[in-house]
Amino acid sequence: MGLKSRRKGTRGELDLAHRLGGVRVPLSGAHGGAFAGDVRWRGLLVESKVRAEGFKELYRWLTGADLLGVRADGQPWLVIVPLSRFLELVGGEHGSTDRGTGEADRPGHG
Repeated sequence: MGLKSRRKGTRGELDLAHRLGGVRVPLSGAHGGAFAGDVRWRGLLVESKVRAEGFKELYRWLTGADLLGVRADGQPWLVIVPLSRFLELVGGEHGSTDRGTGEADRPGHG
């Protein structure tokens, strides 16, 4: 992975940790064990992925909905939820808008 990609990933991890009220894992992605995952939040390990174009279809599917359920054949369900809605559901107080666009991070609700 190039330096530019690593920096983009680190920025994303720091942003997510801040919005959740969690902590970025030092050396995340570089080692396993105590350094596994990208963010620690409420005792949970959170993985962060940032892509320029890679998730456009997920955002499109989520437009007008509060949650998106996805599942590959033979795999368990995953639920995708905008961060602001997630924090409402878990009683969090961080997060608010999508830093990239300045719009609310609930597609179709901003």
